[in-house]
Amino acid sequence: MLELVAAFICLTTLLTYVNFRFIGLPPTIGVMVTALLFSLLLQGLSYLGFPGLEEHVEELIGKIDFGDLLMNWMLSFLLFAGALHVNLKDLRSYRWPIGLLATVGVLIATFVIGSLAYWIFGLFGWHVSFLYCLLFGALISPTDPIAVLGVLRTANASKPLKTTIVGESLFNDGTAVVVFTVLLGIAQLGETPTVAATAWLFVHEAIGGVLFGGLIGYLVYLMIKSIEQHQIEVMLTLALVIGGSAMASEIHVSAPIAMVVAGLIIGNLGRNLAMNDMTRRYLDGFWELLDDMLNALLFALIGLELLLLPFNWLHLAAASLLAVAIVLSRLLTVAPAILLLRRWRSVPRGTIRVLTWGGLRGGVSVALALALPLGPERDLVLSITYIVVLSSILLQGLSIGRLVRHVTQDAPVAKAQAH
Repeated sequence: MLELVAAFICLTTLLTYVNFRFIGLPPTIGVMVTALLFSLLLQGLSYLGFPGLEEHVEELIGKIDFGDLLMNWMLSFLLFAGALHVNLKDLRSYRWPIGLLATVGVLIATFVIGSLAYWIFGLFGWHVSFLYCLLFGALISPTDPIAVLGVLRTANASKPLKTTIVGESLFNDGTAVVVFTVLLGIAQLGETPTVAATAWLFVHEAIGGVLFGGLIGYLVYLMIKSIEQHQIEVMLTLALVIGGSAMASEIHVSAPIAMVVAGLIIGNLGRNLAMNDMTRRYLDGFWELLDDMLNALLFALIGLELLLLPFNWLHLAAASLLAVAIVLSRLLTVAPAILLLRRWRSVPRGTIRVLTWGGLRGGVSVALALALPLGPERDLVLSITYIVVLSSILLQGLSIGRLVRHVTQDAPVAKAQAH
């Protein structure tokens, strides 16, 4: 196991260096692109008479449980690191669009994407049950917080846009996981749970995650407030994420949601009321470094997964149609929420465009697809999910910054014209 970890970290570091030195793409996307090129290079070498190399790398990657690694560990670290820098006051100001998009938006997207997937799969002659198509809709509907945070870090987005996109992406995973879990239970048991059972599952997972995250976050805040030693204070935040994630898993509440809430508490109460300037610098430096390293590892793994999945041109064609359908479903969920919000408060021009195009899909969707039971439907959904995630990160991720800058430049013009 130690050799596997060492090999993967060294390979990711090399890919990160190659991107920074020669390619120059945004860090997370660049690492994934170099990993994809590395995967294609290995496949090319296997055709040229070096078959052992590709098989050896495939064997190493196959030992990594991507779903467990991301959902139970990496996601908690990355969400905590992201929440540390979110202003709670700003989040409260935009709670309605965030709440609507992270709950109702996920439910609408699940049904719309599932229905379109059922029709598109039928076009290609694949007999996939409607329930499995809804499972695909649930796993692909959440926007990925890791990809979104990585892209927005380099885009000069306005505060309302940035707060809404980040807030939604931090919280909609919990809703999507609950919907996915209910649908998966129906698929495995063959029976539909009652409304009461579904509501209890949501309360236990999502609301339980909020309460648990608030409890452990506040306890660690009190501990940080009682001392003035930056090394110990940073260690407390690290223990909060590691121990809190393990405890959340044991009591069956959402660890990602718990870490978001805990991160908001430490990043707001802890930063403003319990830390001196030195502790803030050490805390920010530590979590920014950890965030960058884990992002690099995650996106390198997404790129290398190409070696393990079966693809053909039909998969690529179907995934292209579904990628368009997913963007349209995103528009259907975003537009009503923002238009409704405009009745009570001003909304920056271009918000609908940015929120629609900024709904990147990422590692969370791949991890949920890997959790599907083995079978031909699972292989198809996993391959389609992987292609959709790649296209989302590459096409939307590389262009969202340009769209944000375009909208930001247009805003003053629109304001002047209005007057």
